[in-house]
Amino acid sequence: MAERAPHPDTPELRERWGNFAWTAENAAKADEIIKRYPEGRQKSAVMPLLDLAQRQIGAETNTQGWLPLPVMEFIAKQLDMPVIRVLEVATFYTMYNLAPVGRFHVQVCGTTPCMLRGSDDIIATCFKRGMKPGHTTEDGLWTFTEVECMGNCATAPMVQINDANYEDLTSERMDAILDALARGETPKEGTQEPGRHSCEPSGGPTTLKDMVTENHDYRSEW
Repeated sequence: MAERAPHPDTPELRERWGNFAWTAENAAKADEIIKRYPEGRQKSAVMPLLDLAQRQIGAETNTQGWLPLPVMEFIAKQLDMPVIRVLEVATFYTMYNLAPVGRFHVQVCGTTPCMLRGSDDIIATCFKRGMKPGHTTEDGLWTFTEVECMGNCATAPMVQINDANYEDLTSERMDAILDALARGETPKEGTQEPGRHSCEPSGGPTTLKDMVTENHDYRSEW
């Protein structure tokens, strides 16, 4: 599982991130996010603001991004809430990275459906490239985490890399995806099974076949 303890609060960390501020574009986004919530409920914006901050840091560092403690303090001040409340949210949800990560955060599902469909082979493929749990490779390219179910059991095994899901994986398909990312390319997301569109049965649907090409209305046939 991902490390859920905040990165050590050091003078170096403060020097780098102690003066964090929104970019002009993200400041406008933050204001728009806060305005979504009723008066007195602005603290509910903490989750989208944490995500926005992580993405801003990712853009600065050319990584998926993470949340240094000074950045969480910045958000707490903006929302007028105790820092510990922001920290509680950030440490609970694994979508937030609490330590620096690489350019690509490879999150492999190891829960039972994916395990039965070969996630151990996918993990082994990652390990062959020097990845290991909770660490970033020396070239800064990959951070590896084994995670719990991400909801794609019908197309197991699957991984999430940054914001993209890749499903119906084999060792060879995983290698191809990682090679493409390393070259700066954008591999096809979703299922990697040829001829499969999403999570319909392999070989095509056996019911509601008219839905393949259009939003067919079956109500008159019931």
